[in-house]
Amino acid sequence: MTRIGDFDLCERLAPTIPIWVTQIGVGLMTVVAVRILRILFDIVAGGAAPFALIYPAIMVATLFARAFAGTVAATIMIVYIWYFLFPIRGSFRFVDSAGAFSVVIVVITAIMTIAIAEAFRRTAHKATQERDRQIADRDLFLAEFDHRMKNNFAIVAGLLDLQKRRATDPATAEALGTAQMRVDSIARAHRHLYRGTDQPGTVEMRDYLGDLCVALSESLFLRGGITLACHSDEAAVPRDRAVSIGLVINELVTNAAKHAFPGRDLGSIAVTFRNREEGGWTVTVADDGVGMPEVAATPGPDHGLGNRLIEAFARQAGGKIATDSDRTGTRVVMELAA
Repeated sequence: MTRIGDFDLCERLAPTIPIWVTQIGVGLMTVVAVRILRILFDIVAGGAAPFALIYPAIMVATLFARAFAGTVAATIMIVYIWYFLFPIRGSFRFVDSAGAFSVVIVVITAIMTIAIAEAFRRTAHKATQERDRQIADRDLFLAEFDHRMKNNFAIVAGLLDLQKRRATDPATAEALGTAQMRVDSIARAHRHLYRGTDQPGTVEMRDYLGDLCVALSESLFLRGGITLACHSDEAAVPRDRAVSIGLVINELVTNAAKHAFPGRDLGSIAVTFRNREEGGWTVTVADDGVGMPEVAATPGPDHGLGNRLIEAFARQAGGKIATDSDRTGTRVVMELAA
């Protein structure tokens, strides 16, 4: 019903075209359309039900250009049919009282049709206005919420950066920097959430991952021969899953930047996000570095945290991780069901 409220031609064309001009124009166009249909009907059943097309015509005119347009269309059609077709061609005279009564009934039912269509149009228009008001209120709320979220993330990231700058232990500074990048990854997902997609509560992954990879390149100081490329299909992913996917990519890219190219000035890291034909998505982070060591480091407070986080984030995203590594590089694939 609210869609009908969007097609008020008088409102759409004003003030370029005066409302009364639009109403008369719609009324006349409706009459012409009905006349064409009447000619086609007369080919099949000549002269049958001369007033039959009046009611849908005046209803359409009223719905699209208000009651006056319906009145214009009804008046022209009734007078035309009365004079040229019913009951005596080329005359307003009646053969008997039944003919006069028929015309009166047509006039009354036409007025009722216009009244009902106009009431429906006004109800639809009010519903449309209420919908627009609710959308405006929602957008205002989301904008305010987005602003507060940005401030909160900025405060957290600022505190982490401040502590990192004050830290004298390189390991502590590195840990704080990693935490800062994780916060930034979450913040970017939330920013893209409020930019809007066709599906509320989702994040457009192409934009989000492109933004995330640019931020990772800057924060990891990837310059010169070490490059980070991102290729993503368009996909609207629920917010929580998008955040988890971003965090997995954040950890994998960070690991590759730190460990894949020891003593090398050249190398590449590639992030891809693809839609699967059977549904779901595939996330791949690959590098052409030296590969993972054959003997894993002994787990401890300072070792294996990144891998545990990757596994935890992958579980949150509903994905399964598979790693393939040799001397030509490392390739980590995460399969995600829809």
